[in-house]
Amino acid sequence: MKYLVTGAAGFIGAQVSQKLVQQGHQVIGIDNLNDYYDVELKKSRLKQLANQSLFTFKKLDLADRKAIAELFQNEQFNRVIHLAAQAGVRYSLENPLAYADSNLIGFLTILEGCRQQHIEHLIYASSSSVYGLNQQMPFSTQDPVDHPVSLYAATKKSNELMAHCYSHLYQIPTTGLRFFTVYGPWGRPDMALFKFTKAILANQPIDVYNHGKLSRDFTYIDDIVEGILRVQSHIPGISTDSSRLNSPATSTAPYQIFNIGNGSPVELMEFIQALEQALGIPAQKNMLPMQPGDVYSTWADTEDLFKAVGYHPQVSVQQGVQNFVEWYQNYYSHC
Repeated sequence: MKYLVTGAAGFIGAQVSQKLVQQGHQVIGIDNLNDYYDVELKKSRLKQLANQSLFTFKKLDLADRKAIAELFQNEQFNRVIHLAAQAGVRYSLENPLAYADSNLIGFLTILEGCRQQHIEHLIYASSSSVYGLNQQMPFSTQDPVDHPVSLYAATKKSNELMAHCYSHLYQIPTTGLRFFTVYGPWGRPDMALFKFTKAILANQPIDVYNHGKLSRDFTYIDDIVEGILRVQSHIPGISTDSSRLNSPATSTAPYQIFNIGNGSPVELMEFIQALEQALGIPAQKNMLPMQPGDVYSTWADTEDLFKAVGYHPQVSVQQGVQNFVEWYQNYYSHC
């Protein structure tokens, strides 16, 4: 089978690409290799795929409508796993227009490519950030998500709405995955675990927001990749059952939304303790108030994903943090 993986030099995209080629699929990976964070890290991820004959990389920008249209026409993909996006809640406060180009225009070019070439399944990255001001825990795909607290979250909610339009109008099967705080080896430098590790090893303080009174549903990268691979074969179909319209996560159109998380929130201070233990170094903590655009806690209800594809995360926070630290120390010792 032939896949397009967007964001193939990214944290999740590179590892999804690796797994797909290991399973014998042909993968065309695209990425614009922007400088939002260290480009050398992105290139290093791609080097892990360099010897894979089934993987081809193309440097492309999602906002380049002509280039993306030609890519779809020339390559004739079976399925698309769309992971490229301008990430980061905090950065959306600094550079909002980048989110319009990547997350809105870029997503529309992918939808158009899927429409023109009759793609059999589009899987795309949404985010737990769409839950915004929701108070009910755990976060369920049955909950309304109408109150985002960052532009990043608003673009991801927009992606879900855009996908539904294309599923309804053109019968394109689409699946949105709301990722919950993904971490692990090859992770993004703007994420807390990466920043904390770098600071602690440099004997510098770490910034702990809301005085540590936060919790996150930390989800290890291998569990995320496993979920994506299971979902890509679970293709939603057209339905005449009008009751499907009562759920925000389903439709009579070939459309579905899943949470993909660990299903077990961890207090931020417990997460930091796991990192201190893995490093063998206590952290100097700079306690700060809550920052704009952030939320107090996240917690994924993954029951519908388990029912659909048998998804069940395997990696504990303690093991996941240990794995990350080992990768980090090895990677940067060779840089």
